[in-house]
Amino acid sequence: MILDNLNYQKIKRNYLKFLKSQEIMSEPFRDKLGQLNRFYLPIGKMINDEYLKNKKTKIIGLTGGQGSGKSTISNILKIILKDGFSLDTVIFSIDDFYKTFKERKLMSKKISPLFLTRGVPGTHDARMLHSCINNLKKRKFKKTMIPKFDKSIDDRSPKSKWIKVNKKPHVVIFEGWCVGVTPQRKKDLISPINKLEKEKDKKKIWRSRVNKELTIKYQKIFSLIDKLIFLKVPNFKYVFKWRLLQEKKIRITSKGKKTMTDKEIENFIMFYERLTKHMLKNLYRKSDAVINIDKKHRLKSIKFN
Repeated sequence: MILDNLNYQKIKRNYLKFLKSQEIMSEPFRDKLGQLNRFYLPIGKMINDEYLKNKKTKIIGLTGGQGSGKSTISNILKIILKDGFSLDTVIFSIDDFYKTFKERKLMSKKISPLFLTRGVPGTHDARMLHSCINNLKKRKFKKTMIPKFDKSIDDRSPKSKWIKVNKKPHVVIFEGWCVGVTPQRKKDLISPINKLEKEKDKKKIWRSRVNKELTIKYQKIFSLIDKLIFLKVPNFKYVFKWRLLQEKKIRITSKGKKTMTDKEIENFIMFYERLTKHMLKNLYRKSDAVINIDKKHRLKSIKFN
């Protein structure tokens, strides 16, 4: 790792300060410096090396199931890229590009009632997302607005709350549960994967449309990614477990905003099950870095492809 001691100490200080701010519900992070040295710094170096190839804005996809730690890791990488490599980083989530409630309601009437629930491909504004990433990559940079989505009201936030990007970033971290996912084969869509599909998608209309959206619009977006990092969870059971934990934290910090019950989360997760399992089976092959996460939610190993 080519980092002088001054830069390393600065990273270490800001990294530990950030982790402390994240330790809600007295759930401490384990082996903080070990994780920094073994995982985060090598990924920071990979991103910096990619940037130095031609010094153009790089789009880094960060993907993994719900509750796998994407937001935390994005912010850690931002600290490392700034303090260690003097790279300005913009972070946004695919979640911020969800269609408005009104737009999803229209989809639910026209195509399938299941499209009212946000999450799967087809429930994002793909055109806006593609345009936003394109603008950030362009040589002639124009000020860009990145939308925000308010999950407590299940709708897009007013423009006054959007992120204004006034200066061309060196790096963009584009994170999300389905970022980089590939479409499924038609034969894999035949059997329902859970109770939701069995009861509410008997004619395969919903899952076929999700796959179609993924095949065309989303691959166009994902082709703009320069490096893809995959946070691989042990299995789907842990997505549910960690999503419950995530919701408990939201309840503590949301100051009275609407949150989900455990039963609502169980139903909500069913919408994500098909593609999450597909990702666990296949995505490691096309990812540039795969981080395996163990059953205790710790980073276990890393593999660069």
